Amino acid sequence: MFQLGKTIVSEDVIDKDFVCNLNACKGACCIDGDAGAPLNIEETKILENIYPKVKPFLRPEGIKAIEQQGTFITTEDNELETPLINGADCAYVIFDENKTALCAIEEAYNQGEVNWKKPVSCHLYPIRVQNYTEFSAVNYHKWQICDDACQLGEELGVPVYKFVKEALIRKFGADWYNELDKIAQEKNKK
Repeated sequence: MFQLGKTIVSEDVIDKDFVCNLNACKGACCIDGDAGAPLNIEETKILENIYPKVKPFLRPEGIKAIEQQGTFITTEDNELETPLINGADCAYVIFDENKTALCAIEEAYNQGEVNWKKPVSCHLYPIRVQNYTEFSAVNYHKWQICDDACQLGEELGVPVYKFVKEALIRKFGADWYNELDKIAQEKNKK
C-alpha cells in the first residue's frame, strides 16, 4: 500500500490487470451478491431527482422495488445503497437482447435523458473505496465472477487503474489520477 494525498492505495490497483468482459460474465456484478450498490448522500439526492427520467428504462420489477423501498435504502449498518429486487438484482438493472445486465441509469445517460452516468461505486468497480475519518482506502476487489475480466485485462495489458481511469478522475480528480499514474510508471521501471 502507498499513500497518495488523503488516500491509502492498494498496490493491486496498479499491479493487477482488468477489463470487463460482459460477453463472459453477462454483468453478474449487478445481479449477484446480497447488497445494492454503495451510495453517498449526494447520490441519493441525485437518484431521487432523476428517477422520473430513469423510470421509463426500468423493468416492471425494478419499478416495483423502487416504489416499495425508495430510490435508495439505508441498511442496518446505516450504509446507503441501491434497492434490490427480491434480495438479488439491483433495482436499476435492465437486460439487453443477449441477457446481459446493464444499468438503466447509464442507459438514460447514454440516451441524453439524464446527465449523471451512475453511482460512482459502480463506475469504479473493481475498485472499492472505504472512507475513514482521516483518509480513504482505495482497494482492488477480487471477485470470482470477474475472473474473465482479469484474464482479458492480462491479455490486453490493462491495469485496473487504467481501466477505471474516468471513474477515478470523477472520484478523486485529474491531479490525483496523474500522480497515481506516475507512481505506477515508476514502479514498472523497477
